Formats: sequence, C-alpha cells, structure tokens
Amino acid sequence: MKFYNASVEDTLKAVKSTNTGLTDAEAKIRLEQNGKNAIIGAKKKSLLVKLLSQFADPMIIVLLVAAVVSAVFAIVEEAYADLIDSGIILLIVIINAVIGLVQENKAENALEALKDKNKPFAKVIRGGEQKLIPSEEVVVGDIVVLEAGDVVPADLRLISSASLKIEEAALTGESVPVEKDAEIIAKQDAALGDRVNCAFSGGTVTYGRGLGVVTATGMNTEMGKIADMLAKTEESPSPLSKQLATTAKILSVLVLAIAAVILAVTLIRDGLDNFTTAFMTSVAIAVAAIPEGLPAVVTIVLAMGVQKMSKQNAIVKNLPAVETLGCCEIICSDKTGTLTLNKMTVKEAYSPSNSQDLLKKIMALCNDTAETEAGLAGDPTETALVDYYILNGESFASLKEANPRINELPFDSVRKLMTTVHNTQNGAYAYTKGAPDMLLTRCDRILTENGVEPLTDEWKQEIITANSNMANKALRVLAAAYLEGDSLAEENMIFVGLMGMIDPPRPEVKAAVAKCRTAGMKALMITGDHLDTAKAIARELDIMRDGDLAATGKQLDEMTDEYLNENILKYSVFARVSPENKVRIVKAFRSQNKVVAMTGDGVNDAPSIKEADIGIGMGITGTQVSKEASDMVLTDDNFATIVGAVEEGRKIYSNITKAIQFLLSANIAEVLCLFIASIFLGVEFLTPVMILWINLITDSFPALSLGTEAAEKDVMNQPPRKSSGSLFGGALGKDILIQGIMQTLLVLLSFCLGHYVFEDHAAGMTMAFVSLSFIQLFHSYNLRSQRHSVLNGKIFGNKFLNLSALAGILLTLLVVLVPFFNTIFHTVALSWYEWLISVGVALAIIPLVEIQKLIEKGLKK
Repeated sequence: MKFYNASVEDTLKAVKSTNTGLTDAEAKIRLEQNGKNAIIGAKKKSLLVKLLSQFADPMIIVLLVAAVVSAVFAIVEEAYADLIDSGIILLIVIINAVIGLVQENKAENALEALKDKNKPFAKVIRGGEQKLIPSEEVVVGDIVVLEAGDVVPADLRLISSASLKIEEAALTGESVPVEKDAEIIAKQDAALGDRVNCAFSGGTVTYGRGLGVVTATGMNTEMGKIADMLAKTEESPSPLSKQLATTAKILSVLVLAIAAVILAVTLIRDGLDNFTTAFMTSVAIAVAAIPEGLPAVVTIVLAMGVQKMSKQNAIVKNLPAVETLGCCEIICSDKTGTLTLNKMTVKEAYSPSNSQDLLKKIMALCNDTAETEAGLAGDPTETALVDYYILNGESFASLKEANPRINELPFDSVRKLMTTVHNTQNGAYAYTKGAPDMLLTRCDRILTENGVEPLTDEWKQEIITANSNMANKALRVLAAAYLEGDSLAEENMIFVGLMGMIDPPRPEVKAAVAKCRTAGMKALMITGDHLDTAKAIARELDIMRDGDLAATGKQLDEMTDEYLNENILKYSVFARVSPENKVRIVKAFRSQNKVVAMTGDGVNDAPSIKEADIGIGMGITGTQVSKEASDMVLTDDNFATIVGAVEEGRKIYSNITKAIQFLLSANIAEVLCLFIASIFLGVEFLTPVMILWINLITDSFPALSLGTEAAEKDVMNQPPRKSSGSLFGGALGKDILIQGIMQTLLVLLSFCLGHYVFEDHAAGMTMAFVSLSFIQLFHSYNLRSQRHSVLNGKIFGNKFLNLSALAGILLTLLVVLVPFFNTIFHTVALSWYEWLISVGVALAIIPLVEIQKLIEKGLKK
C-alpha cells in the first residue's frame, strides 16, 4: 500500500492502529515479530578473512607457487641452504599482507571514531498516554509525536500537522526543510521529496509539531531500503589491481614458456644426466621473471600515500582506492553540504526605501530562532535572516530585549505567513514575513524613501520584478511588512521589502572545479533539490556551461538506458533524483568506460557511492550509511580535499609505474642473461639466491624510494589515464624493454670479461652479480621525476633514494667480501681491477638511459 496516496483512516486500518495508539502488549508482540527498528549494517569481515584476502592477489599467488617449487627441489636435492630462497619469498609475501591488514584496520578504526554513539529516543502514544521510548523499540502502528528538534524515528504517515517542517537533506538532498501537510493525499507517482504527508526515518523536525502513524521500521524504511541496496552492490577491482592481475598472468605464461624452452634445449644437448641442473636453471628463470618485491613496493607506496592523505583530511578505507583516484574522469557530487555550505544565507535584499534597517529588524524579530552556546538554532531559513542581522553589526539579543514579543500568529502552509506583535519604543507593532505573492495581496501601502505611500500598480510591478529577478537566481524569497498596533489581522499592511536566500556554494569549490577541468575531469551535480536551484548553483561553480543539459529524476525515468548511455556525457546537472536514479547515472557513465567518483553525505547518496569506482563520504555531516558505503571519507567535508586526493592518486600511480619500469627492466635483464648463458654459452650464470638478492635488496629499496618522489609539476594538467589501457602501453613498455636490453648487454660484458678474458668462471659470475646489483642502484637515479632528473643537473636523489643506494652498495660488498656469504651466494673475492670493471660497467647505465631520453625527446619534437 502506498501510504502517501492513502487517507489517514485507510492508513490506520492498514497498520491496525488507532488515534490512541497501540497498547504496550500489542507493541511488544510486534517488536518480537518484526524485530528492532534499526538499520542492519554490513557484516564485518573477521581478522582471519581480512588476512586471507591479502593473499588473493594474482602476483602473490605466482610468488607462492615459485616459493613452493623452489622449496621442493631444495629438499629433494638436500640443498637445504637453498631453502633461503623460499624463506625470503614467503617473508616478502607476509610483510605485504601485514601492511595491507594494518592499513585496513586503521581505516576502520578511524571511521568507528566518527560514529555517533548516542542512541536516540522517540515520543509515542500508547494506550492514549505519551511515553518516551528508545527509537529502536518503535513498531509499525505506533503513534509518534513530533516537535521541533526531534529526529523522526521511522517512516510515518502524518495524522496531523501544525506548521510542521522537516529537514530531509540526508534522504532527499533538498537543502530547505519540507513543509508537511497531513491533509494532502499525494499523487501515486510522487517523488520522495514531494510526499509532504509523510515523514521519513532520519529526518529532523525544524519547526512546528505533528502526529504520525508508523508505516515502516528498520530495513523497511526508505533509509533501510537504501542500506539493503548497498548490500547487493558488488565491489569492483581498481584499475591498477586489474592491470597488475594481467601482468601476473603474462608473467606466469612467460615463466612457463621460457623455463620449458631452457629445460628442453638443455635436455636435448646434455641428456637426462643434467635433468636436475636443467630444472634448477628453469627455477632460476622463474625467480628471475617474477618481480618478488613488486607487491610489497606497490602496497607500501599506497600505504604511504594513505598516511599522507589522512593528514590532509581524507581517510582511505582500502589501499587501491588511492590509485583509482588518479584515473578518475567523472566526479558526481551531491549539492547540499558537499558543493554548498548546507547553510541558508541571505544573498540579496530589495527595499523601496533604500534602507534595510527596518527590513532586517522585521525579518529578525518575526522569527523563532534561538541563540545558544553552539550558535543559532532553528529553521535554516529563519537562522539565515538572524545571521544576516548579526553580520551587519547588530546584537540579536539586544534587539529582542528592546522589542519583546507580546503576541503571535504562527506560520502555516495555507496563509504562508507568520506575524509577531512587539512592544517597541514607539508603541506596539505587528511584523509579518512570508511568501511575497501572499503578503503583497494583504498590503495597501508601501514604505519608500519619501515615507509611507499608497501601494500603486507601478510599485506592485516593481516588487514583482524584483521578486522574479531573485527567483530566477534560485533564491528563496521572503517579503516583510508591518502594521501599527497589536492587531493580528494581516490586512492593510505596509510593504517594507524582500530578502533572497540560498544555500551558497563553499568558497573553495569553484577553484576546485576549475582544477578538475584543467586535469581533464568532469564535475557533475546530482541532487534531490529543485532543478532551478541546482542549475543556478552549478552555473555559479562553472559545473554547468552553455550547451550542457540538465534533467529531473522524472525525466530520467522516461529515458531509455540506450539514450542515457549515449548522451550521459552531455549532462551536467540532475535534480529531484531518487537513489535508484543516482545509481543509474553512475552506471551510465561506467557504460562509457569512465572511472567515476561519487561524493555525498546523505543516506540517499550511499547506493551510488557504493556503485561508483571510488565512493567519497563526508565525515562531519555524513550519515553512517554513506560513510560505510564509501572508499574514502573526508573528515573536513571539503570538496576541495578531493582535488588534493586526485593529485596524490596521480602522483602515486606515476611513482608506481616508475617502480614497475625499474623492477621489470631488471627482470628482463636477468631472464635474458640466464637464457643466453644457458642456451648459447652453455654455462652456469646467476644462481636463484643471487637473483633473489638482487630482486629483493638492490631492486626493492630503490623502487620504494621512487615511490616517495615528488609529483611532476604538470600532474594536474594532464588528462586522466584510461583505466582500460594497458599498464605497458605507450612509452612504459618500450622503456622497460630497451632498458632491460641495455642492462643485459652490460651484465654479459662484465661476465664475459671475467669468464673468458680473466678465465675465471667464479669471478665472472661474481662480476656479473656485482654489475647487475650496482646497475639497479644507479638505474634508479634515471627514473626520478623530471624536476629532480640527471638531465636537470640533479646528481643525487631524495634522501630515501640516497640511503637505499648506500645500503645496497654496502650489502653487496658484504655478500662478496665475507666468506660465510660466499658459500650461500656462490661468490668469490674480486681483485681491485675486477671490482673497477664491475662498477664501471654498472655506471654506464646512467649515460645510456639519459641518451635514450634525449633521443626520445628529439623524436617527439
């Protein structure tokens, strides 16, 4: 049954209740049958499940398989020292899992701290008596008493209302409190915001009073339906997660293919006698092909980004969300409280007397706003009028004290007027404010700069024009008038002026939107507010430009999926939308392969926040439902914080790609060296433990340091990268291959000098090991950001990079010079000239890569 389309009598029958409410016994039975009036949150993952989920990454699985294979052969061959290989791989995997788990728990704890722990109460009538009970014990059929300041405990069909206004921004997105009327029967297709004969769970009564019968509780309320929608929305992997998964698959195939070729060629050439050696060489190839440090590097770089963002008022709940921001193309933003202040503010005033003194005085006195320690309390429209009075240097308390109220006629939705009578220094005066069209018909005079004059048709037309001008700017307009004496007749009054209010944009948002445009992102407004208001704010913020389209939720319902998907990029504003509309809009953008971010603070934003690639909730004004649905929560509710987060996301992705380029070029060098040495030279080259050492020590630390590089100067002047694009598309794949071949040639040169020229195989292996280790340390200096590059005369890197290089050099010296490590790594002590050649060959990587950069730069020009 659609209760908003039914009479009060029919509603009471349907829920089996009366005007005197349920008895305590009936309420107890219903509570036992239907459960508590509470939103059931998403079931939290256990610590074990969280830990196991850290191992679900394809790259981690490949590493684990390599570790197991290596361990099996070490045990079969009784080469127990080789178990070190497996142990190191497992250690890296565990470190990666712990970092991810700790970060996930940190985000959860931070969000828990944002929760409001105060349990609300509700006033209900049971057995004809008013009682105060916990809101979670409210049941269908209860009669709820609503007064200013109350939170609506469940969905209600109003039975009676007296000047009742309820703020429903969290659910509908409408910034102005909705005037409720129990007598109205809404249309069958009425949108949520137009069901004025109903009150919804989570709304706040800002004015008046009313009674309502509960029609739905808990998960059956409008808020509950949204929470249920969230539970059915599946999580999508981040773009980087997809690309790394693809990389893992490619590496797995390459590992198997190359290992099979080496095994086959070695067996054909040497026979079955060398099967074990051939197989261990294949294992070495597998270890060489897999960048063991990559998962940990990616996780740590993301975690460092998360820590930095938390200091910039953004709590990230899962690590991949940081990187997803970097390729964000669409930001779908709620209006109220996100783009705007969620605070009505006077923007314009019209006074025929050219003096606002009396106009401000009437608006402030004919007003139920109260001053508290926390600030102004009351209806947002009325607090805006008082705030305007105070901002003009006046004292509200002194005004009320000098003009005490002696009578009043409250606002109602029929008259659309409010009148208060005050004792002033000049006697009693009745002050009236309300809808301009209603008040103007009750005035016969006007206050001008020449004093009180008759209200002529010319004056009426000027007032109507002034009202229209304000309304066209989406301002909410109120008129003011007065009458000498203590009459509440509201007739033959003297017109004083108009005031126009709006929930204004946050001052920093326009610059943030401009930065979004520069960065190639589209900002879009999606709101439950009226279309004219939404368009006015969107134009002011430059979200909407000439030629852009706007639509209401009703118009959206009439669009086919095909039409919406094809034309979605033409729209900049959607107004009066339902939660389902918002989800549909996000899906339409995603159908165009766009990476979508959705910001919002209301319950009505939660499903679309969940559906989006990156959901952004608000920490201060946001509902718990929206915060739990989001990937990131802004603790300052500042839209501009998102832009900083996007910049951080782009920087992180850029640094991760540098790390990937650095690591995979080294892996290519290792694989090619092993392949050439095994197939063409027929000699033992690098052992698995040597390769692991390079991959985990001389590779991983510099790779981590690259993750701390500052952002490129033009990072926010570039269009977003395509999430569907290949990780190795463009220059990255080419650079990995070219620089991998460079390293291969240098390492083979070092090996050949030791093995063939100095005729010492062990020395040749050690020289190749030293050269490859040092090449990684020096190569990292080539991959710094442009502002710190060698081409710009910056020889040394950031502190982390310099420390990584120094540590790598010292540890490599340790492996070569200490006899204990010589046994494990199969290295030997080198002469001074062998050291000189090994290091000199490694240093050659720096000019070679810089020459490559200069050639590429010249080709682009």
